[in-house]
Amino acid sequence: MDLRQLKQEIIEYSRSIGIDKIGFASADPFDELKQRLLRHRELGYESGFEEPDIDKRTTPTKILPEAKSIIAIALAYPSRLKNPPRSRKGAYRGILCRASWGLDYHHILRDKLIKLEAFIKSKVPDARCESMVDTGALSDRAVAERAGIGWSGKNTAIITKEFGSWVYLGEMLTSIPFEPDQPVTESCGSCTKCLDACPTGALVQPGQLDSTKCLAYLTQVKNFVPAAFREKMGNRLYGCDTCQVVCPVNHKKNFTHHPEMEPDPEVAKPLLKPLLRMSKREFREKFGPTSSAWRGKKPLQRNAIIALGNFKDESAVPELIDLLHHDPRPAIRGTAAWALGKIGTEEGRQALEEANRQEQDEQVLAEIEQALGMFEETHSSEGRQ
Repeated sequence: MDLRQLKQEIIEYSRSIGIDKIGFASADPFDELKQRLLRHRELGYESGFEEPDIDKRTTPTKILPEAKSIIAIALAYPSRLKNPPRSRKGAYRGILCRASWGLDYHHILRDKLIKLEAFIKSKVPDARCESMVDTGALSDRAVAERAGIGWSGKNTAIITKEFGSWVYLGEMLTSIPFEPDQPVTESCGSCTKCLDACPTGALVQPGQLDSTKCLAYLTQVKNFVPAAFREKMGNRLYGCDTCQVVCPVNHKKNFTHHPEMEPDPEVAKPLLKPLLRMSKREFREKFGPTSSAWRGKKPLQRNAIIALGNFKDESAVPELIDLLHHDPRPAIRGTAAWALGKIGTEEGRQALEEANRQEQDEQVLAEIEQALGMFEETHSSEGRQ
């Protein structure tokens, strides 16, 4: 078998099915990454969404014992909305991160990898292959960096010369010993714009992220968002793009050649108040096709409440009061209490006092007391003026 020719045929076929970048890497252990991940764990920077077995994350043969090489792929996605809807008083909107616009990228990349695997097996019937997209054990970024897809940015994203960091990543382990490609030589240089712009300081140093402070992570947790981060969330409903938006390499890069990735503006920037009353069926119909649905509707509803509080939307007060009194989920009741305190209407204060007498959950009671404290702070500061 002429592996060099086969590699070229795979590259050409990948282009024909819409893969924007493809690279080949060895399946050797990621020893340097392993040390970084161990240190990352020691520092408490993990999100909890990762594969817990660090050996599995850094040793390809633990996933596919016959692995000799890894094929990495990248697909470019849009970074701008066409005719984006605007927030206005009484009709404020949230925002989903760009990686969750359009159809769920897991399905898009998986489809490409299935086709690529079928092509490879048509050439080498006894080849062993194992494909992964995001939820696999291996680090997509480490594989992409080794395969020459791009370099690892100070914001921890893979940055490609052609598409910036606006790319989805996937990989395939294979038993075929392809000649590896060379990693790219570009780098971020002395630029620190992403570190400077991170709203919560989650980028603790170049290339190291404290996931527990990252807004992309915090928008996905199912319980309470710590109070210290709520104002910094702004109107984010899912994910955070700040460290990518400020990246000079991403400037003016926008790719719309994959129709399935084109966003519906009403999904990417949805009205906030309708989210509060959205049924599971309505949620599935609107957000189900996107990657933002994987954690269910509760995080998006809680984040919508935070956004309404940050907008100080007085028109949302009646609905927030209803949630405070009647929603069965403590995180929703408690976050509604916070939002009512932030908005600061007399109607909200009275509702909080009533809830304070009836609420049984300790976390919610603590939120109610803090929210009532916001009224006292406002009143005392007005008195000083």
